[in-house]
Amino acid sequence: MALDELKAALPEYAKDLKLNLSAIIGNSELPAQQLWGTVLACAMATKSPSVLRELEPEAKANLKPEAYNAAKGAAAIMGMNNVYYRTTHLLSDKEYSTMRAGLRMNIIGTPGVEKLDFELWCFAVSAINGCGQCLDSHEAVLRKGGVEREVIQASVKIAAVIAAVASVLDAEAAIG
Repeated sequence: MALDELKAALPEYAKDLKLNLSAIIGNSELPAQQLWGTVLACAMATKSPSVLRELEPEAKANLKPEAYNAAKGAAAIMGMNNVYYRTTHLLSDKEYSTMRAGLRMNIIGTPGVEKLDFELWCFAVSAINGCGQCLDSHEAVLRKGGVEREVIQASVKIAAVIAAVASVLDAEAAIG
């Protein structure tokens, strides 16, 4: 199982991450599509080969093809949007945030899965990429759609743990 492989690869100093992986993925109360879509989108957002190698096959096995593609699409579109909107937010000249982005974002309107699941994945990826403006936007859509705060929190916990696991494994690979 991929989760066991990831936990086994973590060094002793990252024991908390091992425990958290079991809790947030192995014992998640999220429906399978929300869980595995979030896991896949977050794994892609980390850009970590070792995390992707372990989690992608299990996500693929637990998602219908349209959900698998949509989760990857969430990581892709937020990779672009998080850079753009984080930049317009951080610039001192606020005129940039009033300008039309002019970037294609069709997948957000028609993701091929339930809109709120896609929004949840975008929210989690935005947490990894550190875009406050995107976090606020996706959280507002989720809340307006009736998604409970606990579900939103669960997605950000998945993002936090997967990002930390990726960071540790990539650092350990680099120092060998």
